[in-house]
Amino acid sequence: MMTMRRREFISLLGGAAAAWPLAARAQQAERVRRIGVLMNFAADDAEGQVRLAAFLQGLQETGWAVGRNVQIDLRWGAANNELYRKYAAELVALAPDVVLAAGGVVAQELQKASRTIPIVFANAADPVGIGLVASLARPGGHTTGFTIFESGMAGKSLELLQ
Repeated sequence: MMTMRRREFISLLGGAAAAWPLAARAQQAERVRRIGVLMNFAADDAEGQVRLAAFLQGLQETGWAVGRNVQIDLRWGAANNELYRKYAAELVALAPDVVLAAGGVVAQELQKASRTIPIVFANAADPVGIGLVASLARPGGHTTGFTIFESGMAGKSLELLQ
């Protein structure tokens, strides 16, 4: 009878020891990702605030919560090339996992500041023409993003207008 209890006790300890690392890992905090954001607006610009709010809402809808699993490092460039350069360098120094660039000129400054940090641009008028990406189909490098105008569609747009 004593042997049976000893075996049960050893089994219980063995099971607990095996499960302990799993429980410890479950209690560890989720890794916090860092996103740099360089806006081409001034901090008090209503349009810039609307765009930032939409970005933050999109993050939240996909499971990212500021303070829980993501940190946002935000800079406002205020349509000033000197500020773009300064803030691009600041953001790169923070070693974010990715940087969001509001506009093509902003993305260019970020590319100058880093050749490795992934850059996602929004609203670049001609990303191929200004050298952000090799092509829209295959951007290459560490930069990708969204454009509202694709030059190959100009003829089709004109055709639709006629």
